[in-house]
Amino acid sequence: MRRGVIAEALGTMALVGVGCGAAAVDASVGGLGAVGVSLAFGLVVTGMVLTTGHVSGAHLNPAVTLSFLVRGHVDAPTAGGWIVAQLVGAIAGAALVAWIVPGTDPGVTRPAVDLARAVAVEGLLTAHLVFVIHAVATDAKANGVLASVAIGAAVTVGALAGGPLTGASMNPARSLGPALVAGDLTDLGVYLVAPLVGGLLGAAAYAAIATPTGDGS
Repeated sequence: MRRGVIAEALGTMALVGVGCGAAAVDASVGGLGAVGVSLAFGLVVTGMVLTTGHVSGAHLNPAVTLSFLVRGHVDAPTAGGWIVAQLVGAIAGAALVAWIVPGTDPGVTRPAVDLARAVAVEGLLTAHLVFVIHAVATDAKANGVLASVAIGAAVTVGALAGGPLTGASMNPARSLGPALVAGDLTDLGVYLVAPLVGGLLGAAAYAAIATPTGDGS
């Protein structure tokens, strides 16, 4: 539990610090653009899955952890510890961004579309991400070597497709950390609820096609 909690906190801090940091740097001095920021998010997730996946699974996301809890891949105490660690890590990462790039937005997510579309976008993007994660992390017949690449690619694709619409959070911790640091809780409910629901839908969708001889779920 202790090692997993530390891994989740550090991994989520890296996710927010690098991803939101790239957005802050782009807003401050330019040079990255939407594609560069999307790649920053995807690549840092790839790196964290490779480095901490064997410790905690590198969920880095309460929506992922909740989906693993519901499918029976983690128990309730473990899930609770990891979610708290993810929230703490996200706040630390956002605070680091605010300190290193002062005067810029530390990564607050705000929808550019109406509420219904924002909920749909965040829910669907998270469902896709969690579907990929369950496919590569819970099925015994999946190619585990390429798991980090698949997950990082899913984050990148989601950021490219949904970034202009909602910021493509796909992660309650990733949105909560910057919102608390910036003191801007506007529309935060979208980014707390939609990813959690979308994650459960993505996990259910993969469960429907999972290899029967995989993990028995």
